[in-house]
Formats: sequence, C-alpha cells, structure tokens
Amino acid sequence: MASDFALSVPPELETALRLKTVQYFVTKRPWLDLYGINVRPVAPFGSVSSKPYVESALLHRCLPDELLFEVFARMTPHDLGRASCVCRKWRYTIRNPVFWRNACLKAWQFSGVVENYKILQSKYEGSWRKMWLLRPRVRTDGIYVSRNTYIRAGVAEWKITNPVHLVCYFRYMRFFPSGRFLYKNSSQKVKDVAKCMNFRASSTDCVFKGHYTLSDNQVEAAVLYPGLRPTVLRIRLRLRGTTVGANNRMDLLSLVTSGVNDSEIKDPDEDILGVVEGWQDDESHNPDVPAVSHRRGMMPFVFVPFHEVETTVLNLPVEKMDYFVPG
Repeated sequence: MASDFALSVPPELETALRLKTVQYFVTKRPWLDLYGINVRPVAPFGSVSSKPYVESALLHRCLPDELLFEVFARMTPHDLGRASCVCRKWRYTIRNPVFWRNACLKAWQFSGVVENYKILQSKYEGSWRKMWLLRPRVRTDGIYVSRNTYIRAGVAEWKITNPVHLVCYFRYMRFFPSGRFLYKNSSQKVKDVAKCMNFRASSTDCVFKGHYTLSDNQVEAAVLYPGLRPTVLRIRLRLRGTTVGANNRMDLLSLVTSGVNDSEIKDPDEDILGVVEGWQDDESHNPDVPAVSHRRGMMPFVFVPFHEVETTVLNLPVEKMDYFVPG
C-alpha cells in the first residue's frame, strides 16, 4: 500500500507547500492545494437574498457548492436524505435533480433510458426526486427477509405428554438493478446469511441465482434448482412500503415449483424467467416433477439494510421473540 510520507523527511520542510513538492510522495494528493487557503462562507444554493452572506459558520457551511456537489454525487440516495436534514444549505444543494436522475436511472436501468424519461414526464411532472419517492422500486442496498414458523410434534418416550417444537426458518432475497437476484432458504440468522449473499458464493452456501421483472408494484421472479431433476421456483410478489418511498415490504402472493426439461435449459445462468413465461400455476414440463403451489411459508418479506444486519430483531432466537409482525 502506498504511503504518504517516506521514513525520513528533512527537518527543513516545515510548510505544506514545500512538503507536497518533494519526491517523498508516491501518489498525487490534490487536496493539499487547499492547505493555507481561507475559504469564505458562501450563500446557500438557490438563495434570493441580496444581502452579503457574512454569517460565521462551521466548515460544512464554508465549503463552496462545487465541492459539496462532488461529495454528494458519491453518496447513496438514503445518505442524501439524511444529509438534507443537516442544514438549509445542504437541503438546497441536494435538491439538484442531477443526484436523483442518476439514482433513478440506476434503479430502473432494465427499463431503459427512453422509457424512464417517458414515465418521468407522464406521471411525475418531470421531477426525478418525486419519481424516486413515489415510483415502486426494488431496493438493492440490503436483503428482503421472510420469517416463517411452523409447529412440529415431537416424540418423548416414557412420558405422558409429548413435546411440541416450534421450527423457524427464513427466505432470503437480494435484488440487483440488472434484473438478477439471489435466493436462499435457510434457518441461519440474517447476520450469518448476509456474508454469503453475493455472486461469489460457493455451492455449499446454497445460494441460487435467478431473474426478476418489475411491473408497477408486481414482481415476477424465477430461480432454477439444478440437479438430476431440474426444478423451477416461480415467485410472485407485491411491493409496498410502510412509509412513502420506503419499499421495505413484499407480500408473497404465490410460490410454485415446476419441473423443466433438460432441453429447455441450455445454460444454468440463462434467463430462466423467460423460459417459464406464460406458464400456468399447475403446468410442469417434466412428468417426474409435478407442479406444486405452496401454501405454507407465505409470510411477507421485510427489508433489512446492510448496515442493520447485525442489530435487526430477526437475529433473535425463537424463545426471545414471542410474536413477530412484519407490518
């Protein structure tokens, strides 16, 4: 790793101006040009006041709009929303439509740029920020988790009463803007599964890859279970949010497993959703694998951001979580 300073620096190099010009720097440090420069406060972006802006302010108020723009351009929409609560200057700067245009085009990139511009003008009055808040979107900065439980009767010898076990398992889904997603069905906690929910996961992690489409608030997804008898899991979801723009809930509408022929699957990484498009719920192309519409394990999905996977209540054991309501 490159270091800013060498082990030996001559003592006569006392100022930053001399320090940045010596040969001890391996890489360029452009921010050293700001050393020794007094930055005067500037008026907030969009201010119409004619009075000179001479208010004494903190460092974040003294930064010019150009530098703030570069900082905000590298932040996620969630962080932009939090930063807009800091002060009026930041809120006016974050209202710049460039930030929200980039976020919208990335979130709905599978729709295409032309289609996104048409939706922007027809439904959201040309406001990218309004489109980001009101248009249903699948969040990609975390994992959707569905917690399911069922009761299983146990057996105990030499006792009058038999024990009853409460079994808990989870369905995990992580979506990507490109139209792909990862699926895992496991009894492991969220903090353990989040580490392997990526495309580099090995076969022992039992993380399956699939494709999805989003139409309004309806999500159609399909994932292939490889093996001697390939099976397709078809999932239909309804996207919603507990607040405006949250998109933190998914209602599981249907869950169907069907068999497919080997001739229909040429590549395990191909778009399996296009293969099963138009299939009925009771349709199966492999007589050895009948179509099954599942009725158990249909609890709604709850969104857990990556920065909350260690602290979410879904990590609690069954005995410490009497009743969980996804909302």
